[in-house]
Amino acid sequence: MSKCKNDLSEKEKERLLIRRASGAKASQLAHMEKMLQETKGLLEKKNETEVETESQSCGDTMVSDLEQKVQRSKRDRRNSLHRTQLLESQMKTVRGELVGTLDHLQELRNILRRSQQRSEEREAAMQRLAAGLR
Repeated sequence: MSKCKNDLSEKEKERLLIRRASGAKASQLAHMEKMLQETKGLLEKKNETEVETESQSCGDTMVSDLEQKVQRSKRDRRNSLHRTQLLESQMKTVRGELVGTLDHLQELRNILRRSQQRSEEREAAMQRLAAGLR
């Protein structure tokens, strides 16, 4: 019975560690989603700036400046798009890990329930044996 309690205690500790890890992963996922939204906002803002800049062209120097800004904006847009894709990929990975962690937690919970049930059955059997010996 002591062995069962020790096994049960170890399973409980493992379950708590996994629960903490899943909490950290969820927090990381929320942070990445926030960063993704910020990146998308920056990309939209740059697009708006580009449209405003194009409507203000007046001379050769302004045309040259605008062309440079457009090029920068295009580079920034490509970089933002790449960063967005990277963050989305990381989010998918974290979500997959969370699903795996949750599945593992459920499996451990089932094992814990079975262990507790066996322990209770053994304890009841020992009580019956003790009562039979009296």
